[in-house]
Amino acid sequence: MENTGDDDRIRAGQTEQANFPPEDIYAEDGSIRSDFLMHVGAAIADRDLLFLRRHVLRLHESELGDLLEAIQPEQRHQLVSLLGDDFDLSALTEVDEAIRLDIVDHMPNEQIAAAIGEMDSDDAVYILEDLDEADQDEILSKLPFTERIRLRRSLDYPESTAGRRMQTEFVAVPPFWTIGQTIDYLREDADLPESFSQIFVIDPTFRLLGAIDLDRILRTPRSAKIETVMRETNHPIPADMDQEEAAQLFEQYDLLSAAVVDENGRLVGVLTIDDVVDVIQEEAEEDLMRLGGVGDEELSDTTIDTVRSRAPWLLVNLLTAFLAASVISMFEATIEEIVALAVLMPIVAGMGGNAASQTMTVTVRALATRDLDIHNAWRVVRREAGVGVLHGLAFGLAIGSVAAFWFHDLNIGGVIAAAMLINMCAAALAGIMIPMLLDRAGADPAVSSSVFVTAVTDIVGFLAFLGLATWWFAVRY
Repeated sequence: MENTGDDDRIRAGQTEQANFPPEDIYAEDGSIRSDFLMHVGAAIADRDLLFLRRHVLRLHESELGDLLEAIQPEQRHQLVSLLGDDFDLSALTEVDEAIRLDIVDHMPNEQIAAAIGEMDSDDAVYILEDLDEADQDEILSKLPFTERIRLRRSLDYPESTAGRRMQTEFVAVPPFWTIGQTIDYLREDADLPESFSQIFVIDPTFRLLGAIDLDRILRTPRSAKIETVMRETNHPIPADMDQEEAAQLFEQYDLLSAAVVDENGRLVGVLTIDDVVDVIQEEAEEDLMRLGGVGDEELSDTTIDTVRSRAPWLLVNLLTAFLAASVISMFEATIEEIVALAVLMPIVAGMGGNAASQTMTVTVRALATRDLDIHNAWRVVRREAGVGVLHGLAFGLAIGSVAAFWFHDLNIGGVIAAAMLINMCAAALAGIMIPMLLDRAGADPAVSSSVFVTAVTDIVGFLAFLGLATWWFAVRY
């Protein structure tokens, strides 16, 4: 790094920014304070390392991640370059993927390898998994053999599995040790993880036998054998288990940590509650985004990437819209004779679409959390059908009354009331049956449901309203 005239400030430390004391970098609305961003930007421009080391290096990794997302791309690169080896690479686990890749691409592999060597294995894997294989190999080659093997083993597990999420740092002891031996081991071994709350018990082949919590160790006499006080690990997590299923085990059994085992029952890592919280948040966000048909889109994505992400389902929606329009065209003559139908038919389709979205959202979430299964499916279907009938009667009566008063025609009111009842029932059934059928077929209901549910409510709504109107007025007149 070349020195400039501005670097004299680093020695003197007399800049106004260095006196800025940001006790809390967040504003009341949860965003980073604008004055802090202004001072950081000025410090980056002035190459004021004194300010950056005093006020940026002290930030928690999540706060540093928020800062990286808030500043401009060129400022990110300059900040990382100025901080050099002091930059906390674990902050990249808190930012969008596009920002993470952008920063890592501008960092030399030697710096990445040095930082990864100081990180927890789960965070290191999180950084490495998005890199090209060539960069992965080069970075791993610079690490000690044991650490390289642990990280490579985690990277070999499929994405979104417990094996990718686990920490490979854990404490394991044989069952024949005494409590005293275990305590001495914990005090004297310098290679143990920085923090842990559970010790695992293994046999000579590393097969998991049980676990013992630290509080139990502290309350047990030193002479007692580990095997006499350990508890069986009832809920070990297979390394190839989907991370969402693993999170559900944590929720069901109120776990703080859990052993991760391979296909032979050997202990390979530990999954902790902080990792599971991240999984729960990611899965919830993913389901929400997919319900809107936007996939894995992030705020940092480019315009082109965003267009590519959203276009496919918009195209499918366009095709279903043409299908609904073709239904309307079948009743063109009726609409020409009774203009009121053109005014009222969007109400029927719109109400059905909103009702179906409510049912669909509840259903998709229940399927994701495994609350909806074959044992209670038909009970829930009957409940939603009942809700559809009651909503159809209530809103059909209300809208029918308004339509009859508006157009001074009881026939119009009766037709739209009947169409509303039919479409609300169809909406309730579509909102629950389509996600269930897609889930049974192996498709992701969060991605596919909304387009098909909307198509059903539009088509049924138009067909019911215009079909009933055509039949009724043909019979009546």
